[in-house]
Amino acid sequence: MENYVPMHECRVHKISIIVNRTHAILHSIAILFLIHYRLSFFFQHPPNITIPTLPWLLIFVSELLLCLAWLLTQFYRWRPVYRTVFPERLPADDKLPAIDVFICTADPNKEPSVEVMNTVISAMALDYPPEKLHVYVSDDAGSDATLRCTKEAWNFARYWVPFCRKYGLVTACPDVYFSSSEDGFKGSSEFKAERKKMEEKYEILKQRIRRIVQENHTDVPVNNKLNHSSIIEVINEYHKEKDEVKIPILVYVSREKRPSHHHNFKAGALNVLLRVSAMISNSPYILVLDCDMHCNDPTSARQAMCYHCDPQTSQSIAFVQFPQTFRNISEDDIYDSQLRFVFKIQWHGFDGAGGPTISGTNFYIKREALLGSFSKQQDLMALKRSFGPSNDFIKTLVEDYKPCFIKDGESSRMLLEHANVLASCSYEDQTTWGTKVGFLYFCVLEDYFTGFTLHRKGWKSVYLYPKRPQFLGISTTNFNETSIQWTRWVSGLTSVTISRFCPLICGPLKMSLVHLMCYLEVACMPLLCCLSVWGFALIPQLCLFNGIPLYPKISDSNFNIFSIIFISAISKSLYDIVTTGDQFRVWKNEWRIWMVRSVTCYTYGSLDAILNKLGIKEASFLPTNKVTDDEQVKLYEMGIFDFRAATMFLAPLVVVILVNFAAFVGAVFKALVVDDNGDRYWEKMFGQMFLSFYILVSNYVIIEGMIIRKDKASIPLSATLWSVVFSVFILLIGSAILC
Repeated sequence: MENYVPMHECRVHKISIIVNRTHAILHSIAILFLIHYRLSFFFQHPPNITIPTLPWLLIFVSELLLCLAWLLTQFYRWRPVYRTVFPERLPADDKLPAIDVFICTADPNKEPSVEVMNTVISAMALDYPPEKLHVYVSDDAGSDATLRCTKEAWNFARYWVPFCRKYGLVTACPDVYFSSSEDGFKGSSEFKAERKKMEEKYEILKQRIRRIVQENHTDVPVNNKLNHSSIIEVINEYHKEKDEVKIPILVYVSREKRPSHHHNFKAGALNVLLRVSAMISNSPYILVLDCDMHCNDPTSARQAMCYHCDPQTSQSIAFVQFPQTFRNISEDDIYDSQLRFVFKIQWHGFDGAGGPTISGTNFYIKREALLGSFSKQQDLMALKRSFGPSNDFIKTLVEDYKPCFIKDGESSRMLLEHANVLASCSYEDQTTWGTKVGFLYFCVLEDYFTGFTLHRKGWKSVYLYPKRPQFLGISTTNFNETSIQWTRWVSGLTSVTISRFCPLICGPLKMSLVHLMCYLEVACMPLLCCLSVWGFALIPQLCLFNGIPLYPKISDSNFNIFSIIFISAISKSLYDIVTTGDQFRVWKNEWRIWMVRSVTCYTYGSLDAILNKLGIKEASFLPTNKVTDDEQVKLYEMGIFDFRAATMFLAPLVVVILVNFAAFVGAVFKALVVDDNGDRYWEKMFGQMFLSFYILVSNYVIIEGMIIRKDKASIPLSATLWSVVFSVFILLIGSAILC
């Protein structure tokens, strides 16, 4: 260790820490004054109380919930860190560990095959020794089209991978490369000729893939995506020619599915890949990718190995997480599709607290962290109770086991037969797969729960955010798909919050307080936000509609408490926008989409989790539709909301707008026409009038979609009419109950 040279470094941003902690202290003081103001109401002498107790109590609870949500966010602001790696300090290629790449696809109708195959090809083109790189494609639909497309992708990769290595391309994805201005050896006529040939091959590849997909749509499907046998094919085995340049092996895996067996969504597919890959390559490290998240920079593997190969960190690091970045984000990004706050702010703070959780894709994880480490003296029956009856798989758990997979040989055929058994839907019965080993099954968000469990066991993780995106994907760019995606995420998070696996219950004593609270914030935030925002969106407005003040008069010194809290929150969010290099419109859009999601996705996702907990509804997983619609893309790029969404997502938005509009207009009318002493009315009701006005202005796009716009993407008249009925009901019933 005397000659030890670190392969990475960690920097703490001191200015951010000073600003964050100073703001936290000042904002906390203001919140304490707010709590004192609200509590003092309950200790007044009864004759002096002129305001109904129920609305005061409800708005106080809403404020407490929002304050709790804010308090939890301060834990990942406590110590944000930024990391740098030095890949040039890695050992020689022959000493690097092997890597298995897992690519998961679930529905060829929602996940464009051209995009999926670009991810496969880019993974095969990673800057890593090809004999130590193995790519696995998990097709949960068991689609013959996906298998055929995978074979076409491998044929193209035979030419693409050598081309990338010969000219040192910095873009591993062919679709991105040929649509960009990257030329490499600009002065080389040889390069230009080869590039042109390669582009022609890529166009042929796209045509073949589209033809295969088209044939799949017209022909009778070979397999039912919910009822089919396992299929495992090593694509390289069927190629008899010897390539000049060695390329990674490519394996197609489709696990068995039967209606009588729960398939456990993506986590189930990943666990099948864990077992199948153990029989073929058994690499100590695994890269997990979503099917639309291609490798943009081929150096990500070497960057991750700077932690996994460093003697001071290799024993404790479970996974290295890269951010999710997307190549179809517009300048406005009206739906916050880039998840700016999560990957530019939150995960850096999470890293400083002890390491981020798994983010679904773009992470290099140690196989040992998922399965454990065992010696040859381990009790065989105990291992079988945990990992299943396969003796061949049990052998792979021993540290020095090396698979004897031989192309075109008896060993190859036998191992594939064993691998098919491991991919059967009944193999996990009476085992601890998904409960103690592998990716965990408790909720649809296997990434969050698995990451949390690994940290509870003492493993660590790191968050690496290089200047150049290592992975680029396709994000949802329409309101309906974004809402469905967020509802699914929230359902998974809330199911953790209301279970025995809540970080507050099973995390203490096993994690640091700051790290624990970061996990709690991620899990609880949707539930806290939906409850508090609904309170702020309706309670003050109903009271405003009936002339009941819930906030101090402008002349009252207590009014300054609310002003300071509001200005403090706005200022801090603007500071975050500036420090991440974004523009004011990003702040405006994020503020609006937070309110929109709170009354839609957060509400429905939380309700779904609660119903699932009560046994009224089963957990479900709907793959996000990544098929792009040119009209929807155009609207997104223009910054125009596309309201062609389910009524369940539109109705709450319109109801909130109508209730706030009715309350605000009614208050103005009372102040100007009815009330003889208008000045006193303005002074008394200003806080609630400002809140309604702020909600209306912030969500002007909804008003525009209801009244002004007449295009196909506006809010349907039927949704508006239903919302009018609900709004009248809320105003009448709410007024009767609260007042």
